[in-house]
Amino acid sequence: MQKLIINGGTRLEGKIQINGSKNAVLPIAVAAAILGDSVSVLHNVPNLTDVKTLSAVLEGLGASITRKNGSLYIEPINRMEYEAPYDLVRQMRASIYVLGPLVAKLGRAKVSFPGGCAIGPRPVDLHIKGLEHLGAEVEVKKGYIYAQAERLVGAEMDLLGQHGPSVGATANVMMAATLAEETTVIRGAACEPHISDLARFLNAMGADIEGIGTSTLTIHGVKQLHGTEHTVISDDIEAGTFMVASAVTNGDVYVEGVTAEQIHAVSEKLTEAGVQLDWDDTGVRVTTPGQLKPIDVTTAPFPGFPTDMQAQIMGLLTLASGTSTITENVHTDRFIHAAELNRMGADIRLEGRKAIINGVSFLSGAPVMASDLRAGAVLVVAGMAAAGETTVSRIYHIDRGYEAIEKKLNSIGADIRRVNDGE
Repeated sequence: MQKLIINGGTRLEGKIQINGSKNAVLPIAVAAAILGDSVSVLHNVPNLTDVKTLSAVLEGLGASITRKNGSLYIEPINRMEYEAPYDLVRQMRASIYVLGPLVAKLGRAKVSFPGGCAIGPRPVDLHIKGLEHLGAEVEVKKGYIYAQAERLVGAEMDLLGQHGPSVGATANVMMAATLAEETTVIRGAACEPHISDLARFLNAMGADIEGIGTSTLTIHGVKQLHGTEHTVISDDIEAGTFMVASAVTNGDVYVEGVTAEQIHAVSEKLTEAGVQLDWDDTGVRVTTPGQLKPIDVTTAPFPGFPTDMQAQIMGLLTLASGTSTITENVHTDRFIHAAELNRMGADIRLEGRKAIINGVSFLSGAPVMASDLRAGAVLVVAGMAAAGETTVSRIYHIDRGYEAIEKKLNSIGADIRRVNDGE
């Protein structure tokens, strides 16, 4: 395994380009590989572990996937494979996206319960509920989800869960409904930018989806979908991470390839914390003219503050001049990174779903460990702001969502080395 060694205290300065969205490309690749009847080409695809893992899942189902110059060429499944096995699916939660499309296209699916980050239970009950509304028979046994339907039929349903809309269930059911008979109405649908990007891609394939970007999606079923060419939207979470990195290092960084609309909630909180954001047509310049200020943050489904930015904003608030709070309303057990930040000199106390952060004057380098993707990102950010050397282990989590993070950050002034364990 590998680790990152960070020499902190350097100021970030320059321009950094944002990659395509991991959260968008995963379901789009599933749709292209399973639902389409001809080749699709996806541009602006990040070179991430998750993309490679999902490609292996899709190839196991019979698709042919080629990567070239940041694009994926996807030839859809050419044989009747309907099982997504444990060995691959266990590595990432997004593998569950194949469930609905397989039932819609092949009439049946056998998908292992998915794995991924250790950030608390994220049940698949809404995925199952949605498919059952469409007429599928679903059974869970021995770690697998079995689903079958001679033909899916459109229905009206509400996919709101205990903590709001489900991004995964919305994507899964929407994909399945494109090939269902009649019309499907999903109320309580997720509105995240990557869900809208998936819907636009499906429409380009010949689907008929209305209400894109709203909480009510209407999908008129069609008989078949064809391949198409599509450029994936930029990654708002990567952009937010690098905006925080600029802020905590007192940097001057231009983050290119993100729009204010994509990242409005994060921008609003950064501004409240004293970060200056100067937007133009292609990105945002991030500077910190004064001391960071304490703020209160509550995570919520889009358009609220994203849970995937909770760790990074916590890292920033460890250096604010006062007491801040973060309330995590989307995922349980997503404060594991707090203990690692405390190892670096932060003052964070946890009370259930709430974190109380008392700002400190500086962080100190320390050996720390990434527990999940975004927790790993904040440890890198904190390491750049800290005095001395920080070693981040288990960085395979980071590689799931950030392409060559050390190279990107080094290009704007960071001092980060990737080494093998033992070096």
